[in-house]
Amino acid sequence: MFIKQLKLVQFRNYKNLSVSFNKKINIIIGRNAQGKTSLIESMYVLSTTKSHRTSKDMQLILFDEDFARIEASIERDQDDFELSLSISKKGKKAIYNGIHQKKLSDYVGRLVVVMFAPEDLSLVKGGPQYRRRFMDMEIGQLSPTYLYHLGQYSKLLKQRNELLKQLRVKRTDDLLLDVITEQIVPHTVYLIESRSDFLKKLEGFSKEILSEITEAKEKIGLSYSSSFKQLPLDEATILQKYKDLYDQDIQVGSTNMGPHRDDFVVSINGINTHQFGSQGQQRTASLSIKLAEIELIYSILGEYPVLLLDDVLSELDDIRQTQLLNTIKNRVQTFITTTNIDGIDERMTKISDIFTIDNAEIRIGDKHDTRSIEDTTI
Repeated sequence: MFIKQLKLVQFRNYKNLSVSFNKKINIIIGRNAQGKTSLIESMYVLSTTKSHRTSKDMQLILFDEDFARIEASIERDQDDFELSLSISKKGKKAIYNGIHQKKLSDYVGRLVVVMFAPEDLSLVKGGPQYRRRFMDMEIGQLSPTYLYHLGQYSKLLKQRNELLKQLRVKRTDDLLLDVITEQIVPHTVYLIESRSDFLKKLEGFSKEILSEITEAKEKIGLSYSSSFKQLPLDEATILQKYKDLYDQDIQVGSTNMGPHRDDFVVSINGINTHQFGSQGQQRTASLSIKLAEIELIYSILGEYPVLLLDDVLSELDDIRQTQLLNTIKNRVQTFITTTNIDGIDERMTKISDIFTIDNAEIRIGDKHDTRSIEDTTI
């Protein structure tokens, strides 16, 4: 799949943008604070309905404006289609081929992207919240069912925690707590099973990629770490464990176990990379996982996602850039943001369209090419 044309209206610092891209590599060059990352961000938001930079949707809207809109023409193997996502104080409105999607879960997955930004190094060295978000975002793009269970779990978890806080003040009977707990259990089991299965598949592709990068010297492992430890993953067992923790949950006023507390462990040669890996190993592991995503998505969908690389090539040495180039091999539409092309493999630049963002203008071509994109301002 690939993005043929992108239009932005009042998104971040873009007043009005209309730009077309090629199917291969698109390099976006510019100084800091010129709008490079915002351009990449818009594609991610269009795909997932969420930003990788902020949880506050209103920050995506141009200052002093009431709404922002992202539109794109997408080509997939099966068909071409149009996507539109509007953001305002009233919420988000998603449109697929001119038809309003009542549920965002019905919209997510039409355009599938893989994002790799500097903050994604936190995937390995950061806290559990980064890895939980990674699993939820990536699985959610591939499975509307997963998004449904995640949404239901989040809603019930919020209700359960509010009730636990009330019970901490005044303990009555546990009838309502029983009801909510029984409702949350099926979603708990589904999420854990889905995440575990996802990691097993991702691990297989990650091993191949890391082996190539390190000349078979290092072997990566991805293992799900459940707060339910080694308990059998059936609804009766999980329900009983929730009930066994009633007193503890009430005492602290929150749910102590469940997918919202879970994590996964990244290891290299059997050693926990988060705790004991070098910075180089952490970066290599992150790159391997991201590139493995591309192959995993292809194995499921039968086509490659769009790859978004936001200012990360400067973090990769020649060996890792070569591995990246070998992975995309003219088959993955790729967007790269950078301050200059000096550190980019020449093989990449030869097959790329180069866009320059400078002084409120976006131009296509190299630094000597002054062809402007029509109707574009920042």
